[in-house]
Amino acid sequence: MNRYNSPIHDGMERASGILLHPTSLPGRFGIGDLGSEAYRFVDALVEMGQKLWQVLPLGPTGYGDSPYQCFSAFAGNPLLISLDRLAEENALSPDDLKNIPSFPAHQVTYGEVIEYKQALLHRSYIHFMQYASAEQHQAFESFCAENAAWLDDYALFMALKAAHKGEAWTAWQDDVARRTTIALSRTKSQLSDVIQKQKYFQFQFFRQWHALKRYANEKGIRLIGDIPIFVAFDSADVWANRELFRLDRRGNPEVVAGVPPDYFSPTGQRWGNPIYRWDVMAKDGYRWWIARCRAAFAMFDYVRIDHFRGFEAYWEVPASEPTAVNGRWVKGPGKALFQAIQDALGQLPIIAEDLGIITPEVKALRDALGFPGMRVLHFAFVADASSEFLPHNYVRNTVAYAGTHDNDTTIGWFEKLDPVTRQQVLDYTGSDGSQIHWDLIRLLLMSVADTVILTLQDVMGLGSEARMNFPGRAEGNWQWRFTWDQLTDEAQARLRKLTAIYGRCN
Repeated sequence: MNRYNSPIHDGMERASGILLHPTSLPGRFGIGDLGSEAYRFVDALVEMGQKLWQVLPLGPTGYGDSPYQCFSAFAGNPLLISLDRLAEENALSPDDLKNIPSFPAHQVTYGEVIEYKQALLHRSYIHFMQYASAEQHQAFESFCAENAAWLDDYALFMALKAAHKGEAWTAWQDDVARRTTIALSRTKSQLSDVIQKQKYFQFQFFRQWHALKRYANEKGIRLIGDIPIFVAFDSADVWANRELFRLDRRGNPEVVAGVPPDYFSPTGQRWGNPIYRWDVMAKDGYRWWIARCRAAFAMFDYVRIDHFRGFEAYWEVPASEPTAVNGRWVKGPGKALFQAIQDALGQLPIIAEDLGIITPEVKALRDALGFPGMRVLHFAFVADASSEFLPHNYVRNTVAYAGTHDNDTTIGWFEKLDPVTRQQVLDYTGSDGSQIHWDLIRLLLMSVADTVILTLQDVMGLGSEARMNFPGRAEGNWQWRFTWDQLTDEAQARLRKLTAIYGRCN
């Protein structure tokens, strides 16, 4: 199948899939990774008749462990590297994997996992440099050369961050923060081994990711990735491209991104990401965005762009404001950005995350570009029968969800509804609510939406204990993991049957 001949773009093939971030996979190392459990999950998707696997951003996470606040828009998260795969390929000794700590099965305890895995990844780097074959060394050198445009800055950024005990780049020496030629030359020399180690981590991450993607594609599973519209302030992207962001002379943001008060928060969400200087980006033909999308399309079959509405207009908050209440709408780049990307890369396999405060202008931009939008069934029952989130109002060029990573699970959501809304849900589904997750799954699968994405939590019938993220909450997110005993044979067979009945089966 050509990458762009997709259920998301040609409107001809119905499909469904599962949203599951790799960190949520089972495994003995405290966090899901790109090893055997990921391959087993691909096999499970096939068994359940699915065609799609959606993941969250795969970048290296920072404060709060959020995949939407990464140290790079291009790099991969070293915590996802499979230690077992490294051992199988002689990049670790089998003895290195003895005496594994007793990590929780259903939660990622990031502090402990980071300490444990970073030590073993460092050991792998030493082992690789000493014992790798000439062919392996050549593969590493080729990877570094092919990805130098982003990898050199990222590896130096991470090396400097380690040397400064994790401080944000604005707290570094002034000449390093400003990237003077002398400072860059000096630090590259001083930190050469740490820089090389960071490049090695990326080499192993991308080797493992692309191997997994090949396996999935061969099984008929296409991968949906995620591009957050904004990047983290404390990132290689901002440090290496200060001229592309609204920063003051010291490098601090003048204004930051967020959203006004909404469904999730009465004070809005102050994300804190710096705002792009879209006028500067336009002058060089949006070169940075083209590079970013090229990298994403190499990793995934389709890409969901988070907060698509921000390309039409974004909520700009003065950096001095503690919440997102006192912001303003500012026009974004609109169609010009996507036209430049398409001119450079061809047809764009993009899903527009068009949730939130959506205006006719946002819909017009989405439709002009031909991108499918998103519909979330949990949002449907706060309005009357005309709600565009109700399945009877869907259009074909749509990606439909019960809930996403930002929502409660369907069971958790249903249990918290007020009596009036709960009755509205029961009337719409025609059920007694005892298996509300399956009621919503059926409604989605039978809808006209070309694409349906279900959370694994809903397929397994889990409650609020399995929620992935609470928008607006800085800590305690992204920790949920599952175990295989939760995904019963009965649930897998039921999903496959429904998928087949409604014409979406792999």
